Amino acid sequence: MAPRANWKGFLRLSLVTCPVALYPATSDTEKVSFNQINRKTGHRIKYAKVDADTGEEVASEDIVKGYKVDTDTYIEVSKQELDDIALESTHTIEIDEFVPKTDIDSRYLIRPYYLVPDGKVGHDAFAVIRETIRSMNKVAIGRVVLTNREHIIALDPLGKGLMGTLLRYPYEVRSEQEYFGDIQDVKITKDMLDLARHIVEKKSGAFQPDRFEDHYESALIDLINKKRSGVDLTAKAAPKTGGNVINLMDALKRSLANEREAPPPAKTKAKKPRKAAAGQREMLLPISGKRAKEEPAAQEPKQEPKKAEKAVRGAARSKKAG
Repeated sequence: MAPRANWKGFLRLSLVTCPVALYPATSDTEKVSFNQINRKTGHRIKYAKVDADTGEEVASEDIVKGYKVDTDTYIEVSKQELDDIALESTHTIEIDEFVPKTDIDSRYLIRPYYLVPDGKVGHDAFAVIRETIRSMNKVAIGRVVLTNREHIIALDPLGKGLMGTLLRYPYEVRSEQEYFGDIQDVKITKDMLDLARHIVEKKSGAFQPDRFEDHYESALIDLINKKRSGVDLTAKAAPKTGGNVINLMDALKRSLANEREAPPPAKTKAKKPRKAAAGQREMLLPISGKRAKEEPAAQEPKQEPKKAEKAVRGAARSKKAG
């Protein structure tokens, strides 16, 4: 099922307007997630909204927003008051300016979205705006309102659509001087730089995100596999941490020697998109229990690691959907 649009409205460049929809370009639903449960009963933990002083649970209709001005003082703001100051740009992405992409500091980037025409009309206007941005080799800067907040959005052509990246405001970005001020000024010799460059050259390659592996996610899936199948778990020894480098030049030389001895990384084909798992039944191993004893079933063949991983991810998705 295609994801739901986070926002629908209009994209406008001067007098050229077209209906558009904004979709999230990333997702965390593939990751294994956990619920908090009661160790004694095995039941899931739920949270209630309670009054901090009386301890009594508060109904949703009695909860309002408040801005804290003192320890026990809040300024109450109603939904009607918030609606009254709603911005005019709520349903329109207005393009204000065009800037070189290289001018955007990466610290200002928040998250990416896909912007597409909404419906069967306006595709020609959308194409005009998209190709205008592409031909100028720049990024369009506009404004969009999401969850009652106005955000700056950078629009960049991506194939037949537009990629919109939300940007932070200047007050949200901390100055690096707060952190870099105590870094010492040191003199690096040419020999050290040359050795370091050789190491970088040995490790250089094309950006291939398909080769990225989430080792922690794989370890989580392996842990769940073992616990479901009743395998006894043994504690791993703590990893050894590297000691202080006594001779930096010697360390660089050893690093370069290790890189020369290591085989080149194997070329990998692009992975095919994962198919959604059928559901909880396909989550790695069957759970043994009363039903399993009453109705002995034929043994299911062991799943390959990658298949088991897909099954766990499918179960995680179906849990979240529920």
